[in-house]
Amino acid sequence: MYHLRLKGDHYEMGVKRGKIFNRGQISFALQLDEFQLEHGKQSEAVLRKFFPEVCEEIKGVSDTVGADYLHFVSWMLCMGCCMYNLESNIPIEVRGCTAFAYAGGGRMIYGRNNDLPPYLRDGSKSEIYAPKNGNRFHITTSSFINGEEGLNEHGLAVAMTFVMTDLEKIRAGFNSCFIVRYLLEKANNTEQAISQLCDLPIASNCNILLADKDGRIAVVECTPSVKNVREAETFDNGRIVCTVNSFTSDKMKRYDDADGNDYDSHKRYRVVMDSFSSGRIRDDYIETTRQLLRGDYGFMCQYDNEPDFETVWSSIFDLENLTIYRAEGDPRKKKFVTDNRLHDIKNRG
Repeated sequence: MYHLRLKGDHYEMGVKRGKIFNRGQISFALQLDEFQLEHGKQSEAVLRKFFPEVCEEIKGVSDTVGADYLHFVSWMLCMGCCMYNLESNIPIEVRGCTAFAYAGGGRMIYGRNNDLPPYLRDGSKSEIYAPKNGNRFHITTSSFINGEEGLNEHGLAVAMTFVMTDLEKIRAGFNSCFIVRYLLEKANNTEQAISQLCDLPIASNCNILLADKDGRIAVVECTPSVKNVREAETFDNGRIVCTVNSFTSDKMKRYDDADGNDYDSHKRYRVVMDSFSSGRIRDDYIETTRQLLRGDYGFMCQYDNEPDFETVWSSIFDLENLTIYRAEGDPRKKKFVTDNRLHDIKNRG
């Protein structure tokens, strides 16, 4: 996993990343068909309306690596949405992932397993951003500029999980990974993030988990046509919200097009919820959350029988003190290492 720090003007941050790509002789196979190019073009107009700064960052990359900007940004906007011709022409998007947030015992803890095809593992990144006129934040990503999860300087955690969408239902708008980036940079707490998210045009189905250091936690179930805020469930020892690769609320299940092909989402969801409701996750919250993520309490990351699919990283965020614990690989095999970069830059002012 690469660790990168970026700060300042968005275009210049893009240029810095582009130079890193050039030094590493990294090229981009921007093979998009007519549908994807049209989706990307229309979605770029939406992205530019709401988040022009990130468009400038992408342009900084494309200018530096010598790629056509519109083609490059279209490729990025198809990710996690309609990138059905990924490596070896995978016919559908392949995404797992379990994310949850827990408020109890005076602690606010977020956890995640990021489950992906293993070819995405080596290019994954843990990055610290300090953008001009925006929140400072940490973002973890299997791509770049956008991301699957993150934590900002105000103690707001934002995370996505993929939900299958029929291609005919996809619309121009933000894909889930750009939603994560937008809210990390723009929102200070869960209420503000929900308000901002409700104004965004959404490209395809996804769940967006939101949690802040003051204990407000929720999942927003998103489709191109409707959004639903799913509140946390309360147990004797606290409140918990979890999201996987399906819609959990009854009113949203009809929008889920996975047809059960979601890498045991229901099983992973139940393991998380039962672990918290039973009181297993308590006292040493970081250690017991680590045990949950590595599968000690039931199926979470045990994809041994799945070809070309695994947990490529696991994360735990302590929202109050901005400390991140991350296993860079299968959490059954890799240790969780402490990452204090966001904590340190916040305390330096």
